Amino acid sequence: MNKDLTQGPVMRSMLLFAVPMILGNLLQQCYNVADTLIVGQFLGKNALAAVGSSFTLMTFLTSILLGLCLGSGALFSIRFGQRDEAGLRESVCASFVLIATSALLLNVLAFACLDFLRAFLRVPAEVWGLMREYLVIIFCGIAATFLYNYFASFLRAVGNSVVPLIFLAVSVVLNILLDLWFVLGLERGVAGAAEATVIAQYVSGVGIAVYALARCPQLRAIHKGCRIRWACVREIAGFSILTCVQQSVMNLGILTVQGLVNSFGSTVMAAFAAAVKIDAFAYMPVQDFGNAFSTFIAQNYGAQKEARIRAGLKGAVGVSMLFCVVVSALVWAFARPLMALFVEAGETEIILEGVRYLRIEGAFYCGIGCLFLLYGLYRALGKPGMSVVLTVISLGTRVVLAYALAAVPSIGVTGIWWSVPIGWFLADTVGILYYIFRKKKLFSWEKQAQI
Repeated sequence: MNKDLTQGPVMRSMLLFAVPMILGNLLQQCYNVADTLIVGQFLGKNALAAVGSSFTLMTFLTSILLGLCLGSGALFSIRFGQRDEAGLRESVCASFVLIATSALLLNVLAFACLDFLRAFLRVPAEVWGLMREYLVIIFCGIAATFLYNYFASFLRAVGNSVVPLIFLAVSVVLNILLDLWFVLGLERGVAGAAEATVIAQYVSGVGIAVYALARCPQLRAIHKGCRIRWACVREIAGFSILTCVQQSVMNLGILTVQGLVNSFGSTVMAAFAAAVKIDAFAYMPVQDFGNAFSTFIAQNYGAQKEARIRAGLKGAVGVSMLFCVVVSALVWAFARPLMALFVEAGETEIILEGVRYLRIEGAFYCGIGCLFLLYGLYRALGKPGMSVVLTVISLGTRVVLAYALAAVPSIGVTGIWWSVPIGWFLADTVGILYYIFRKKKLFSWEKQAQI
């Protein structure tokens, strides 16, 4: 089921590879969305705020692991394109040790710093008890998150985007069924929602690990052991750590903004919690298309096929922008009924604030669509540091503007919503200009020999 993206029609190859990734990540969002829907409809406003804030925190924590896996995946794709089987095995072994160790440390720190999070996130007293109850259980799923994302990244790097989708689909269905049983049947509240999610995460994580180890000979280096050169460790660290920093900075900025949102009380918290889920579903496909695009670029970069890279870049921009325009129009038109899916009809203040958020940010999805393509491009061309720069610009602008504008009484929370698209477009401008002026150096095959 592995697919060589250096052969065949450019856009057809990219789109066929991207579709399972898009479906997979949409399903992955269902983990927390299922919690949010059930909690919001049956457990009330405070429970919704607790689960929503927890989602933002977990997105930040898992982004560290996701960034490490994405960075390693980019190097796997380059090695695959180069047909360097020995180098691929060595990279797999080194990256597994690095990321597994990081996952263990992250899990320990998450539990150790649990009570510190209340002050950092400015969580109201009436919400914190429920939020803490939810997080204690959710943190137990970090190991499962590592397993799924590591082995999924490898499979996608060698062109297999279908198997990760299958395992994820099974676990999502299981999560929803367990959510209904634990929350409604057993009446376990937010703890039940968390338990359902963790169980489902382990099903997908352990399942894909067993499959990949059994079917992919390159991965057997993990349990058989292999000699790891220091040069290989540096390569993995260069790709993985910088991509991890990029993902972490992005989500740390969001987490910081979450703290500001929380300071406006539980009504704004609940509105933000629901709207963010809608937001995630709306632009998640273009994020995953950006990751698929990155794998396509990396394989062809490894194979030194510049013409396919340029054709893929041109086609990807067209597809991404068209999708974003359509989704922006849909979110604008259906903002109110979308909010009503997550919030009881009587909670008019929450619905109105959520609609305002969606109609401000949702009108500018082209900005985030372009940014995801830039992230993928620079990661694939061995320039993950540039992705970090763009993220700092985007999220730095967002955080500074959010705090500055929210402090103005006549603007308030609306300033937080407007800070998002402004940050996107500033980062896009820098990323595009860098590509225009550095194009020749980006496609230098001399540096590839050092990768």
